[in-house]
Amino acid sequence: MSLGLALFILALLLRATTPNRHVRGRLTVSASTFAIFALIASGLAFGRLSEAMRSQLITLQPLLLVFGVINGLIALIINPWRADRVPDRFPRIVQDAMVIGVFAFIATLLLQDRIFAATAAGAVVIGLALQSTLGNLFAGLAIQIEKPFRVGHWVQIAGTDGQVAEVTWRATKIRTKSGDFVIVPNSKLADDIIINYSEPTIDSRFEVEVGVSYDAAPNRVKAVILEAIKDEPLLSKARQPEVLVVDFAASSVNYRIRVWCDDFAADSRLRDRIRTAVWYAFKRHRIEIPYPIQVEYSREDVPMTTVMDHSGVAALKAVSIFSSLDEVAADALAAAAVSGPYPAGAAIVREGDPGASMFVIVRGEVVVRAGAAQQEIARIGDGGFFGEMSLLTGAPRNATVAATRDSEIIEITADAFRSFVLANPAAVEQIGAAVATRRAELEQRRGAGESAAPVEAPHTLVTRIRRFLGLE
Repeated sequence: MSLGLALFILALLLRATTPNRHVRGRLTVSASTFAIFALIASGLAFGRLSEAMRSQLITLQPLLLVFGVINGLIALIINPWRADRVPDRFPRIVQDAMVIGVFAFIATLLLQDRIFAATAAGAVVIGLALQSTLGNLFAGLAIQIEKPFRVGHWVQIAGTDGQVAEVTWRATKIRTKSGDFVIVPNSKLADDIIINYSEPTIDSRFEVEVGVSYDAAPNRVKAVILEAIKDEPLLSKARQPEVLVVDFAASSVNYRIRVWCDDFAADSRLRDRIRTAVWYAFKRHRIEIPYPIQVEYSREDVPMTTVMDHSGVAALKAVSIFSSLDEVAADALAAAAVSGPYPAGAAIVREGDPGASMFVIVRGEVVVRAGAAQQEIARIGDGGFFGEMSLLTGAPRNATVAATRDSEIIEITADAFRSFVLANPAAVEQIGAAVATRRAELEQRRGAGESAAPVEAPHTLVTRIRRFLGLE
């Protein structure tokens, strides 16, 4: 009895000094076993028991002591004492198997006569009754030893994709992307193909296909796609995306976009964001995604590069630096510009990039950020414009501009503007003077309370514009 009480107190003291919940649980089981051992010892010493009962309790006593000691020792030896975790190589199911195996071996040595007499018949009965259960048990042990997957890995089991939530004696539980539990018996895993999406690396490859008109050059299409998705935050930084031509189909050239992501659960969101970015990029660059062709038909081709609605033309004419142009010149400039959509969050220009165009906002809003910290310095809404110095002088972009919501934006390229000024030479002086005035006003606002930066004289700016456009 004193031995049982001593072991009971020792188990409780050890339990109180470790934060590892698994060790504490096993020590609780051992402490309970030692308490039962002490109660039996007390009953044998002071109780009035029949000979048959006394004989059974005497047989049970050493088994309780052996089980409690084995369970406690395995918990203390295998598991970390100061960390609340279970070792990867010795998960709970393996530790349970070790306790049962060692206990069965010692119990066999202690009770040879009784155990061997019933071994043959008991083995047959247990084998027939627990055939399925034992199959799951041994398959579960094999899974824990071989480690084809771990808890938290994304896998495909029995044709179902999901994240491993738990591996028990009987089954493996996986949680699907829709939040449902799928419970797969371990014995089925032994005969099934398992795909582990989380190993050997956490990066998984996803593919998106898109069809493009035969009129678009493949290298141009690839460049537009890669530019559209290069800032996508869900993409892995370790591997670069790629675009392949996969088929010359009946109505389109089909491209396959291959990207890598370290979050397997984000595959649907990633595909959505890629398709959205590609659609907007194709619209801006006048690349057509053709409708499936079922029957032969004919249509009149409309040049896509000059399509602009009345609101776009009106927005362009309302820009302050073009206000001095007459009606004919303003219409000519509008005819040389193109409009296109930008989705919320899309970068329109990036700080430091070379520039040769300016932008006018027909509908929507953009945010302007600059500096190493990309601090917000302005927001521009309907009718606003930016990038005029890059258009007129080829100066690099001095800020990053991105759409804050879906926006319709007109772009005037240097080539289009050059064609315009060749037909309207006098417009250069008018636009140059207006830009110089605007820059002076902006510098005056920025320099409030400080010494304002020097502003370029109008005639010097006009000279730079003419030189950049090749007019002199």
